[in-house]
Parts: sequence; structure tokens; C-alpha cells
Amino acid sequence: MVDITNIFGGSFTAPSTPHIDPPELQLADAMRSAGIEPPSQIKIDGQLHRFSTKGRKRDDSGWYVAFPDEPVAGRFGCWRDQIDCNFRADIGREMTAAEHMSIVRRQSEAKARRDEERTRKAEVAADTVQAIWSGAIAASEDHPYLARKGIKPHGVRTTGDGRLIVPLFGSDGELSSLQYIGEDKRYHPGAATRGCSWTLGDLDGSTIFVAEGFATAATIHEVSNRPVVVAYSANNLPEIARQLREKYGASQDIVVVSDNDTSGVGRNKADEASAKYGARIVMPPELGDANDYALAGHDLMAILFPPVDDWLIPADDFAAQPAPIKWLVKRWIQSEALIMVHGPSGSGKTFLALDMVLSIASNEAIPDWNGHKVRPGPVVYLAGEGHHGLRGRVAAWKQHRGVGSLNMWLSRHGLDLNSPAGYQKTVDAIRGLGTVPSVIVVDTLHRFLDGDENSSVDTKSMLDACGSIIEEFKCSVVLVHHTGVSAEAQHRARGSSAWKGALDIEISVVPPSDDAPMEVVQRKSKDAEMAEPIHGVLTSVEIAGWFDEDGDKVTSAVFEKTDAPAESGGDSKKESSLSRHKKTFERAWWASETEMLGVRPFVSRASLEAKLADDGLAARTIVNHLNPAYTDRLIGALINADAIQKTEEGWAIIDDVWASALMIAKAG
Repeated sequence: MVDITNIFGGSFTAPSTPHIDPPELQLADAMRSAGIEPPSQIKIDGQLHRFSTKGRKRDDSGWYVAFPDEPVAGRFGCWRDQIDCNFRADIGREMTAAEHMSIVRRQSEAKARRDEERTRKAEVAADTVQAIWSGAIAASEDHPYLARKGIKPHGVRTTGDGRLIVPLFGSDGELSSLQYIGEDKRYHPGAATRGCSWTLGDLDGSTIFVAEGFATAATIHEVSNRPVVVAYSANNLPEIARQLREKYGASQDIVVVSDNDTSGVGRNKADEASAKYGARIVMPPELGDANDYALAGHDLMAILFPPVDDWLIPADDFAAQPAPIKWLVKRWIQSEALIMVHGPSGSGKTFLALDMVLSIASNEAIPDWNGHKVRPGPVVYLAGEGHHGLRGRVAAWKQHRGVGSLNMWLSRHGLDLNSPAGYQKTVDAIRGLGTVPSVIVVDTLHRFLDGDENSSVDTKSMLDACGSIIEEFKCSVVLVHHTGVSAEAQHRARGSSAWKGALDIEISVVPPSDDAPMEVVQRKSKDAEMAEPIHGVLTSVEIAGWFDEDGDKVTSAVFEKTDAPAESGGDSKKESSLSRHKKTFERAWWASETEMLGVRPFVSRASLEAKLADDGLAARTIVNHLNPAYTDRLIGALINADAIQKTEEGWAIIDDVWASALMIAKAG
């Protein structure tokens, strides 16, 4: 034989054969894993073997069948605890298809043998059980077990040796087995217990409780005066819940009173009954069952009948309760809301946001903001950039408005608000103020967002952080954000579409043009009518006592409201407006991939709605633009100018010059 270690220079180690326990030991370990104490000796002979799972005499509820053919396979379980498991021994390698089929066949055969044995013993036991129950005498209230548990007999009986006898009835209502309660609890040998129960009280359509044991059920029945079904074991809870649901329908209130046991079996089976059959679950907060809880002097009724969950309430009650919107700045800043102020770089969005929140923070009463009522309150301004300029803006505002002091705090720098560390630093700092802010401003969003504003994941984490802040401090959060750089993106926030969906109020700052001042427009107001646009300019303010290093006076600016641009120029004004509407229609046509209706450029209603929504217009505004009655809006203006014509699905361009220009552009 060749010494292979010489080939590898002594570095080779032959793989060791994995140790595999004998199938008898593997079967014993499988039993223990299932909660069954295995017998002292296991025989792999294909026969059904009975054994005591708890080492008690006359207890043979445990069983197994294991076939000796390789690979060893079979089945095991416990009739008392309703455990039934397949078994196959590990052979240290992958099995062949033929071996798999062999195992399935033998496990099926083991199940058949078990069922045959169970049926045979049940038939033998049935007559015996009936005879014992008929000959037993009624238990007295002073029976030691009943006295220890603090319960009444409820019709249980006793054997000649003083043990209690509790009946188990099958789903057909026939007596199936008996439980004997003495020093321990045992079921009649061989009698069927699976799916068996006993009901204390009358099933009258009220709440039906289901409990594991007789003493627990009796305690619940006596305390609640409701019917209680004894399931006898945790494993039987799902089956009893199924029977009750099938018998009494979907509306029946079924409540499983789970034991609070260290193993967790009771709660697990109660969860199964809940998931499959819609049973509610209650459980004592302390280890033990409902009987233990009551005997300890606790209020069991509080567990059985917890406060009614008002998650669903009648619509009439809901509508009858007034829910007025609380405003910090009427129509513009709602209480406990997420708000965004966005605009292009240099548009004045920070000046506008400051003007709003400084009005709120003023310790001298400022009754209104540009004609909109103000409710004063503390403000926290999280500034991520431009601190030097911000210092001057605040000072200029105070001087211009005649305000001496502010109820306001500013951050020294930005941080990642949606990171765990950044969020914790923020809320800890706010908690340390000793006052609860009405508004928290995040300026700018980009400086406080850990991640990509276009990413739905990063957006969600930031929205979650803002939501948690709103929930904790019952305040509003104002996000100052940039718009896109293109002309078409100047009216909507940069980044993921999830931002707009999450906002309660969206405010767009439109930069001034040669013939028009700065415009402040609401793009969204979730729970109220949108405010009318506001126009304004940035007014220069010399800050008193401020000089630069050269001794020159320092200036800043404040937002100052102005009148809306005058409707001057008559025909030229109409022409300018019509030109804008044509450009909007053209953009929708290009976005629809230059759709045609015959030889005419055509835009469908769906395409135009999508384009207007993409432009950031509110739903109500879009409706107005599509209404031909509004001759100053998109469709009305174009129809009135004989530029387009309504069709069944949309609008076609009928202005030959305009249509020709578009066709030439398309061809080129």
C-alpha cells in the first residue's frame, strides 16, 4: 500500500470518519428533544413498543416503532401529551432516492401500526370508562384536591380510593376517557384523549373561555360566570379552538387562557390557536396558571376582561368628535406636522423659513405672519451650514421687527440625524433644554441626512427619525431642502418621491424674475385648504453695531411681503400666459413620446395629468388646469385660443403653425 503522506511531504492528514451514534441512542435523543423521557431500553425491531414517559407505573402513554432496515427509521410519540414525530437515523452521508422512499414507506407503516393500536385500546377502554364513570360517586366540596385549589366540584366524581374522576368527551359528545387526579394526574389507559374536552357551564353565545386543566377552568368559570371548555393539555388547545370555531361561527368570541409555564409550550399552542382559528389570548403575568394567580390574591377578572380595544370605533362617534387643526402659523405651519420648505439655491428659502419660525419664537408678541395668525412657542433650529451668515440673518430680523429676545436655540453644526448616534444626540440635547419646542427646523435636509436623498431606504430612515421626534415632543418638524437644478425641477423637492408623500405641508419658494417678485406657494396641505400664494422680496438691513474687519457696516436681509405682480400689459399678459401654457403642453407631448392622433400632435388626459403631477402641482390645481371652464388655466386657455381641440381621450393640437413646428422638431 502506498503511504500517501510521503506524496504531500508529511503535511497530509487523512479525513477522519465522522462518529455516528447507534440508532438506538439517536432515537433516545430525538425523544428527549420532543419533550419525552425515553425508556431505558430501545428495541429496533419494527414492533410497536409502549413505555412510561415519566417513570410511573401503569403509565404506557409513550410509544415508538423503529424498523431495523438501513437506514433505521420509524415514528414515536406520547398519547397523553399528543406528541407524534417521525424519526430517521443519521447515516453520515446523503441518502439515495431509493432510501428516501424506503424511509417514507416505513414511517407510514409505523403510523398505521400506532393507529391500529390506539383504536384497539380505545375500543377496549370505552366500555370500561363508561362503567367506571357510571359507578363513581359525586365528589364532595371538601375533597382535598378541590379544597387545595379553592374550587367547587362541578359534577366531578371520585373513585373508591378517593381519587377525583374528570370526564373527557369526544367531539360527538360521547364519553371517551377519564382523568384520575390523586397524587398525580393520569388518563385511563388506552382511552382516546385527542380532541376531547369538557365544558363547564352552558354555551349560550357569550364569550367562551378555553383552559388547559380542570382546576384552571373551574376557577375561571366561578370568577366569570362564563362557559369554560377544559382542553386538558396545551397541545389540545388548537384542536378545541377549531371545533368551537366550526360549530359557532366566525363571530364567536373564543378566549384561550394560556398557562404561563417556563417551557413556553402553553403560550406557543395558544398562539397557534389564535393564528389558525382567531382565538384571543390572555395569560397571567406571573408564572403559573389562572388558578395559581387567583389563589395568590390577584384580580383574575382584570386578566380575563381587559379594557376594550378602541382600535375600531363607529364612524358616527368618530365624526362627532371635533378635531380642529392646531396652527402655529395659520394655513402655513400646522402643529405636530412634517413640513418642507424647498427652493433652488439662492431662492431665499432660508430667509422665508427663518421669517416664519422667528415670528413663532419671538418673546414680544407678533400677532401675525403676513396676515396669518401666529401662536408663539419655543423653536429649535438645527443649522447644518452657513452659521456666520445665519448669525447676521437672525440679528437683522430682530432689529427689523423690533424684537428684543427669542425663545429659540440653534445648533453649532450639522449631524446625521437619521443615524442612531445623531438621533440620540439631538433628542438628548432637546430634552436638556427644560422646555418642549413647538417647532424644530432642519436646515438643510442634506446636511442632516446620513445617506442618499434619492434612496428610498435612506429616505425612510430620515422620515422615521422625524416621525419619532414629532411623536416624542408633540412638535412640528420643518425641513429646508433644495430643488433640482433643471428649469422643470425648480418647483419640486430634490430626491425620492417618498418625501412628498410623507409631508403634511409642502411649501415651494419660486425665485424672483425680472418682472415678478419672489413667490411662496403651497404645493400640498394634507388636512386643510391650501393657502393663497404670498409674494415678497428680500429687504436689505444694516445691522446696528456690526462692522467687518475693515470697519464697514454689516448688512443682511429679511423677507418682506409685497403685493402680487400687477396685471399689466393686457394682451401682452395674455400672450405671455398662453406661451407658458403651450410650453407645458409641449413638455407633456414630449414626455408621452410624441403621441399622434392622425397627423396631429396629441396628448392624452393621463399623460397630461402625470406631467402636471411630476411638475409638483397639487391634485386640486391639476383639476383646475384640466377644466375648460377656467380660461386662465392650461386647457381652458388653449381651447379658448383655438390652439387645441378636445377628443375622447385627450386633446389634439389644431393650431397649424404650432403643430408644424412640433412636427419639424420631431423629425429633426
